[in-house]
Amino acid sequence: MLTLYGISNCDTVRKARKWLDAQNIAYQFHDFRKDGLSSEHIQRWIEQIGVDTLVNKRGTTWRQLPSDKRDAASPQDIEALLLESPTLIKRPLLEGHGICHVGFSETTYTELTNGVCDE
Repeated sequence: MLTLYGISNCDTVRKARKWLDAQNIAYQFHDFRKDGLSSEHIQRWIEQIGVDTLVNKRGTTWRQLPSDKRDAASPQDIEALLLESPTLIKRPLLEGHGICHVGFSETTYTELTNGVCDE
């Protein structure tokens, strides 16, 4: 089954959820804030899509971080930072059926979910 990660009040997450629902694609929604994250999630995402794709460096949360945290270099530092502040993760993050993708566009989701059956 697909899992859509994000926060419920994010407009882009809402668009992705609405699109998945309209396409009758089964998925589970995982709210970063309410449901939390594990280091296994973050390690897997860093390995699959990389830190630069995963971390939202354009958002308010990033800009408000002290410079020493923003300059964290090691994967362990990034992992700790994302566990502490999961809103630093770009959203939505769609995972499952070999998919690990950040962001939403109808075109991309159509390509990614082609052949994903209702579950």
